[in-house]
Amino acid sequence: MSMSQLLILGVDTVLYVGAFGILFLSLILLTECIAALFPTSLPTDQCLWQDTRVVVLVPAHNEAMGIRSTLVGLLAILKKQDRLVVIADNCSDATAEVARAAGAIVIERQDLTRIGKGYALDYGLRFTETDPPDVVVIVDADCQVEPKAIETLTQRALATGRPMQATYLMEQPSSASPKHSISAFAFKVKNLVRPSGLGRLGLPCLLTGTGMAFPWSVIGSVDLASSHIVEDMKLGLDLTIAGYAPVFCSDANVTGRLPQHDQAAETQRTRWEHGHLQSILTYVPVLLKAALQKRRFDLLALALDLCVPPLSLLVVLWIGFSLSALVATCFGASWIPTGLLAITGLVLISAIFAAWAKFGRADLPLRELLAIPFYILWKVPLYFNFLIRPQKTWVRTERDQVNPLQSGVIGGAVELLDD
Repeated sequence: MSMSQLLILGVDTVLYVGAFGILFLSLILLTECIAALFPTSLPTDQCLWQDTRVVVLVPAHNEAMGIRSTLVGLLAILKKQDRLVVIADNCSDATAEVARAAGAIVIERQDLTRIGKGYALDYGLRFTETDPPDVVVIVDADCQVEPKAIETLTQRALATGRPMQATYLMEQPSSASPKHSISAFAFKVKNLVRPSGLGRLGLPCLLTGTGMAFPWSVIGSVDLASSHIVEDMKLGLDLTIAGYAPVFCSDANVTGRLPQHDQAAETQRTRWEHGHLQSILTYVPVLLKAALQKRRFDLLALALDLCVPPLSLLVVLWIGFSLSALVATCFGASWIPTGLLAITGLVLISAIFAAWAKFGRADLPLRELLAIPFYILWKVPLYFNFLIRPQKTWVRTERDQVNPLQSGVIGGAVELLDD
């Protein structure tokens, strides 16, 4: 066999593996998106909300400008026996003062050697264990919680004995661009469409960081102290392996806001997506091994779901392999990978359109879908950075500046600081 034939054989092998791999991942995505189109019957909540004791933990690092509205909203829906605990973690601003003025219990943590949300949550749990509640709910300091969300999450967590994940979506900033619209839609595919599809199929979901509820018997036995950049995803995977697979609760809603500025958006996306890719490399082998040892299909299903990379990266991989396959056929390589990648393109388009038709049409006009190529180009450097310099430490996303007098954010704290 000549050198050129060996080279073509090697190229064919790479293209076959890539084409089959991307097609397989795209089929998983399509299955989840199609499953999400079907209606589901919501469970009847059995336990009495008024009889439960809930602790809501709010980890906060320099959140003085925005935390008050989150806390006021939470206090309005909690009962007398419930507690709202803010962990002011390594703060250098007035976060603790603002939280106390709003009516929350505040504990402060200063430890510059153990930095990250996981350490803050662990500190909050250790504070709570002296008087443990029935359920612990975790809410980020920059999120708004709908009135019935805590009640719904609590009842489902107690009824199932498993962690619950609310629907966590992102609002677009006031001066939204097509990039913001597409980013919000991609976030919705990840946090609503795909978990809904898994729920329709009776399968567990990943945790997404906020709007998470845990029976005390489950969360009280977990060590959260970690600097992992996507500690929520790690927590959900660890709990699934331990036998407490998270359940998606589509009718409990928590909302955040996309950053207005590109730098903050890039920081946020880098942490999320680098963390997801690191979790694929770390946890997929662990989940597959556990699925075989324990003969549990839910572990296999979660491993397959985790394998699907962020939507933009999946499209980038498809484009890259498609162009490579087309060029390779001109030099004598097999046309079969090109055909497989053409089918993959149809699968990807079908999955994206199915998700958009039911879940994204109101927020993302059809004409703005034309901006998707530019959005993907914006994301390409992020994926190259993962190969060269992956982010491994937790970094807080900078919040957009707000007018505290208009938003009422600093209200009570201004008086407190003036005294």
